[in-house]
Amino acid sequence: MNLIRMAIQRPVAVVAAVLMIVMFGLLALRGIPIQLAPDVNRPVITITTNWRGAAPVEIEHEIINRQEEVLKGLEGMTEIEGRAQDGRGRLTLEFKIGQNMDRALLLVANRLDRVTGYPAEVDEPTLRTAGAEDQSIAWFVLRRIVDTGEIMNTYGDFASDVLQDRIERVSGVARVDVYGGSERELRITIDPERMARYGLTVPHIVTALRAANLSVSAGDVEEGKRRYVVRAVSQLNSVEQVRAVVLRSELDAQSGRFARVSIADIADVAFTYKDPTAYIRYNGEPALALSAKREAGANVIETMAGIREAVEELRKGPVADAGLELRHVYDETFYINSAIELVRQNIWVGGLLAAVVLMLFLRSLRATLVISLAIPVSVIGAFVAMAAMGRSINVISLAGIAFAVGMVVDAAIVVLENIFRLREGGASRLEAAYRGANQVWPAVLVSALTTVVVFIPILVLELEVGQLFRDIAVAISISVLLSLLVAITVIPALAANLLPDSAAKPLRLPGIDDVAGLFSKAVMGFTGFVVRGRLRALIAVVLICGAAASATVAFMPKLEYLPNGNRNLVFGFLLPPPGYNLETTLKIAEGIEDAIRPLWQTEGSDHDDPDETVSLPGDPPMMSRFFFVASRGRTFLGAAAVEPERAAELIPNARLVELPGVGHVPQYEAFKPYMRALGGYLDSVGPQA
Repeated sequence: MNLIRMAIQRPVAVVAAVLMIVMFGLLALRGIPIQLAPDVNRPVITITTNWRGAAPVEIEHEIINRQEEVLKGLEGMTEIEGRAQDGRGRLTLEFKIGQNMDRALLLVANRLDRVTGYPAEVDEPTLRTAGAEDQSIAWFVLRRIVDTGEIMNTYGDFASDVLQDRIERVSGVARVDVYGGSERELRITIDPERMARYGLTVPHIVTALRAANLSVSAGDVEEGKRRYVVRAVSQLNSVEQVRAVVLRSELDAQSGRFARVSIADIADVAFTYKDPTAYIRYNGEPALALSAKREAGANVIETMAGIREAVEELRKGPVADAGLELRHVYDETFYINSAIELVRQNIWVGGLLAAVVLMLFLRSLRATLVISLAIPVSVIGAFVAMAAMGRSINVISLAGIAFAVGMVVDAAIVVLENIFRLREGGASRLEAAYRGANQVWPAVLVSALTTVVVFIPILVLELEVGQLFRDIAVAISISVLLSLLVAITVIPALAANLLPDSAAKPLRLPGIDDVAGLFSKAVMGFTGFVVRGRLRALIAVVLICGAAASATVAFMPKLEYLPNGNRNLVFGFLLPPPGYNLETTLKIAEGIEDAIRPLWQTEGSDHDDPDETVSLPGDPPMMSRFFFVASRGRTFLGAAAVEPERAAELIPNARLVELPGVGHVPQYEAFKPYMRALGGYLDSVGPQA
């Protein structure tokens, strides 16, 4: 079967195949997940075990050491690292590249089941693998708009039961984490004097409470032909039940009466909230934070649309009823849309420039149209293969498509140029189309295969860098292979039907043809001069290669794993000395907040919303939000400036500067005013910060 001859003889079938490829490509484009970067799964498993109130030494002895003992020697594991801190132990297991992480997760869970005898207060260990879905796609801040007298961390149950539950029901959301809230608990506050008066101890009280809160089997009873299983159920579900638990009971020999000591006699029992483990403040006010994380392979754009709908429903309903405000402070789709739009523009501009260059050289509208058809067919058809291989649309894959725009026309140009050469030699359209494609298709095939072979190592590489750049390899390889198919089927079929019967005189472009003629003469003259002698050729090769090597060294950019992005966010970490309690860490963070307050809050502002503060032209820029999360081990601080559009709206005369690759933005200068204020405060605080 001769594919070229069949394509020429059946042009309608070729057009139908092209339309089918484009249709399936557009359908695949609608179903492919859209995200900022490709999914990168690292062979790492993290085991977290919580033990509230325990010291790091206890965590190490009772949890870390025992877990390491059963996990050492695990198949495929290359490194194990343990970390003990107040109330939490964490083990990080790293496996070799190419490890089956599902099987590794099962093996780790089975090994952990061998560890028994944890202290009663220790929670069950939780396992988590490392992946791109660990990154939050949205952040929300919950704060009060009506002062109800409640402490902000007491709204943790509301955030978990109402907000978290509703957002997690959105398709594509894996989980929602709540930060800064405290769980509700039943607290028993013992009076030491009364406890000592009755001769009781804390272990005695704990044992009595556990014995009163048991549900155990009491055997079975047989009656007639039936058997009944008996259970002794005793559960403490209310304050009154806990207060009534008997701790000590004695018989008075003289009066014959029993004397009982209960929890109510020595302690106060009440429902309250656990002590907070972190404090969050947003623009000077206490707040809670929520983050949404996507499922692996979920479409971030569609997921965020569902999240916005759920958040709007919550704002108008339970959030407003509770006198709270739920603010959306971070949205990954903003950066996804801007990055995708930039790459999309590059694809359009690149395609148009390729068509213009073809028009300048071919000087034939029909020939340019024939070759330009290879661009959309190859690019759109690549989405079918990407969808079949489970890839996603992201910055990396779209960059591969952008690179392929200029590569997919190479084969078509070679085939069409050979067809033109035969037409100029007097061959008919059908003969020129067949012979022109048949003569060069082996060379075109080799050219396409050399391009594809280059990306084979990336396709099979299991390292993180291989996963990251696999999308670009798939996009370019599929596009180039499709362009090969287009070059030996679509191009001959269209050339046999669209090209003119006789070679038309090319259109002359004044100026451009003159410059091109001079350039052509200069190149041919230099080539003729060089090839006349071996010494000249050797000197030319050395000079050209030396100049290229020197330019490479002189203009070599800085080496880094990935380029730095441009996001409207600056953040930092504050590490207090070991042993500092939460209140001291909070005071340090509040001092930083007071030092930076003038940059995000103008005294005497007439604006109702304190977030929309105004600064005069030339003054430090407006800050739309400042927040910190203070915990015992570290404090996380962050700030974001008002977006350029909002700044222009609030300050019509605000000065803008142009940053390369970014555009016109307010004169932030990389948040230097923020950093100067923060640095000045830290210098004044001294060693404690």
